[in-house]
Amino acid sequence: MWRLLKLKFGRMYRCLKFLFVVSLLVFTLLNTHSLFASFQKNELTDRRFISLNKCPACFGTSWCRKFMNGQITFEAWGRLRILDFLNVKNVFFAQYGEPREGARRIVLKRLGSNQELSDMDHKVCKRATGRPRCDVTQAIYKTQFSRLNGEVRLLTPDVVEGWSDFVHCPSQRLLDRIVRRYAETKDSGSFLMKNLKDSERMQLLLTLAFNPEPLVLQSFPSDEGWPFAKYLGACGRMVAVNYVGNELWSFYNAPWEKRVDLAWQLLEIAEQLTNNDFEFALYLLDVSFDNFAVGPRDGKVIVIDAENIIVADKRLIKQNKPQNWDVWYQSKFDDCGKEACLSFSKDVLCSRVTIDHNYYAICQNLLSRYATWRGTTGGLLHNPPAEIVRVGRLEALLEECANPKKEYGRFQAAKELRDYLAKLNDNVR
Repeated sequence: MWRLLKLKFGRMYRCLKFLFVVSLLVFTLLNTHSLFASFQKNELTDRRFISLNKCPACFGTSWCRKFMNGQITFEAWGRLRILDFLNVKNVFFAQYGEPREGARRIVLKRLGSNQELSDMDHKVCKRATGRPRCDVTQAIYKTQFSRLNGEVRLLTPDVVEGWSDFVHCPSQRLLDRIVRRYAETKDSGSFLMKNLKDSERMQLLLTLAFNPEPLVLQSFPSDEGWPFAKYLGACGRMVAVNYVGNELWSFYNAPWEKRVDLAWQLLEIAEQLTNNDFEFALYLLDVSFDNFAVGPRDGKVIVIDAENIIVADKRLIKQNKPQNWDVWYQSKFDDCGKEACLSFSKDVLCSRVTIDHNYYAICQNLLSRYATWRGTTGGLLHNPPAEIVRVGRLEALLEECANPKKEYGRFQAAKELRDYLAKLNDNVR
């Protein structure tokens, strides 16, 4: 009896195994193309992969020759198409080689997820044809991105206001700066729109509306001391910036003296973006450990995600004098219990001269006990040495900077905290 059952189960097993193999073979034959494609390599010379075929509904072409000449190559897993589903942000690490300079590391960005890029195409099609799908290379000529023809001299606030955070409240001075420093044209240096080709105008406006990060990096370049990654160029929908270093998050448990230096630099960035000789206030709306990086050689902190930044022109505010323009504004503390949480009013950021938003963002989301990230609490300055704890000054300044108890207390606390960290920095060096 046992032998008979064993024989039956054996036949059933072989039958199921045969059916599985046949099913797998059929599945493979039906999906040969997609299965093969998933194991193909991502190639930076592939026009479709970098979406060069979508131009002028793209971000630029200034680096296309470098892409097509094979001067840019992926690092490690970026080559494997099968792993693309893990790369939700569409950020790739690559090597860029120049004959005289040798190879150096760069970062390639698509400026959005696949879904966000697809949504952008749908919006272009909707505005042009009323349908969600179309040929975007033709449809873009029927949208607002092409209405600024060669006769229009200036890019004006009434055209682009509110398209993105960068131009939530643009001044003519800011827009002239954006056009004059636009790097995706051979004739940069002029603020006149008529000096740009039709394709260049559309690329500039599409970038401004979809993800203005490249324009932030171009308008406020690292070469002039601004704390942003350096913009290199674009090809299709792939933008290249210089590699800065490891994200700030990797220094969360660094030695105390290193964390003190990084915290001081973060407050210096807050000060520079708030008060500078150009009288442009750049307010960071997305502040998290992943949006900053630290140079491996100089240890310098740099902003590596500049998509969500509002630029307020202080000169224009002083000139127009909106209601309460000269009244100091203290941002409201918001202990929402979530990561990278901030409370702000874009309209207020655009209408006051003296605002503590950047200090608030840095203190609450990165430095103080309220900072939470990846399951951790305590901020970058967690677990200070016993002698610092005994004095209590650091804790008090961090608390007032993040959650002020006095009117305008954050302004003074941020200044004193910068000075205090600078002294600690000198003591540990």
